[in-house]
Amino acid sequence: MPEAQVLPVGALVERARVLAEAGPRQLLGITGAPGAGKSTLAAQVVEAVGPVARLVPMDGFHLAQVELRRLGRSERKGAIDTFDANGYVSLLRRLRRKEPTSVWAPEFRRDLEESIAGAVEVPPEVRLVVTEGNYLLIPDWPWDELRALLHEAWFLDLDADMRRHRLVARHVAHGRSEQQARSWALGSDEANASLVAATAGRADLVVRLADPLPG
Repeated sequence: MPEAQVLPVGALVERARVLAEAGPRQLLGITGAPGAGKSTLAAQVVEAVGPVARLVPMDGFHLAQVELRRLGRSERKGAIDTFDANGYVSLLRRLRRKEPTSVWAPEFRRDLEESIAGAVEVPPEVRLVVTEGNYLLIPDWPWDELRALLHEAWFLDLDADMRRHRLVARHVAHGRSEQQARSWALGSDEANASLVAATAGRADLVVRLADPLPG
């Protein structure tokens, strides 16, 4: 992995503001391993930039639970083949070309463990779309189309022990036992983390936060 720059959140917010002013609409991708803090950072950036920014997470493209069970993949939900990659790429194409009417994106609801279609509105006046997820820089089709669609991509790095600790706590908070949470974090999540770590070199910026975000 390339050496990470250590930056405060404020510096990343300012970089996002500059990006928002660079054209009619810019797409910023934030990636990193599971538990690195991508969703928290993305939400902070969007809130700080204001109404001209929208958050469109990759998680909205989770396959439905019934389909994951049919495919035998429910025990490793979050792996690369548990997402509708083509659907995600297609949405980012639409967002990049800035259509004259609103584009509606799906949102993943953790309370339901399902994605809800048409839950995030991106109106034409939005100048910065922030998308975050594990697989934004994967070089294999169809994920490889994403890099060309993103005007800028950040890879968020975090100490591995802290990241794993966060993942265990997250899984426990969502109803798993301590043993189940550790098994998931050190099994499926860790396999996903290894895959994602290999993509850091495709990012414009590899960053460690000077003020680490809560998990």
